[in-house]
Amino acid sequence: MPLTRRQRDFLSNLLDLYHHAQQPIHYSQVASALGVNRFSAYDMLKLLERKGYVASEYVLAPAHSGPGRSSIAFLPTAKARAAIRLFGGRAVGRFNDAEWQAVRERILSQLRGRDVSDDAVLAELLAHIPDIKSPLEYCAETAAALILNLHAVKQKAGQLNLLKALPALAPTGHLGLGTLAGLSIGSALAHGLDQAVVDRLLPLTRRFQSSLATLSDEHLRRLSELVDEALEMLNQRSIVPPLEKRSRT
Repeated sequence: MPLTRRQRDFLSNLLDLYHHAQQPIHYSQVASALGVNRFSAYDMLKLLERKGYVASEYVLAPAHSGPGRSSIAFLPTAKARAAIRLFGGRAVGRFNDAEWQAVRERILSQLRGRDVSDDAVLAELLAHIPDIKSPLEYCAETAAALILNLHAVKQKAGQLNLLKALPALAPTGHLGLGTLAGLSIGSALAHGLDQAVVDRLLPLTRRFQSSLATLSDEHLRRLSELVDEALEMLNQRSIVPPLEKRSRT
């Protein structure tokens, strides 16, 4: 049975909350986000659970560190993420062209107008990214942080061209967004970058990977184009070498 509009709204809100918190969500939080009675939210989430879009588990209240009273919390399943992508639901942010262009230009202007060798640029990104609600904007800002982190690795590793590894990791030649995340974190660990930076990137990357699964094909295309533009811009500034013969899928 297909999802109704109301069911999609509940599912989208649960996805938004889950991607932000990275932990199961109490039904009262969903109720608050939608402005409905918490018992109505509970009943709807249990219905979505029966349909396979939601899973539930019992968690201890934050004040309890040992045995104590637990409450039920919910998290989206892979089926939920696939459904939201299919319907192009609110979990992808409902960005219109003007909103997306504003995000895109802000990121590119930051890379264009500042010395990206300055650690403060990456530090500023890492500070504000966790507060971003929209999965699309979150992925865009996190991708910029991952690229800046790759640049920092390149600076430390001298002539090492990290982007030469991408074709091997993505056999089709497509710059997979997940590949960008893995290469950035893995290279930082391998070359001993500031552990504090890596520690801040790791949770962002986990949310980045899960948020990608909620984006529509159109949003993934826009995000991939932004990554291409950012890499090309840094290449023109002789910061990041070009990635040859890449094609987008």
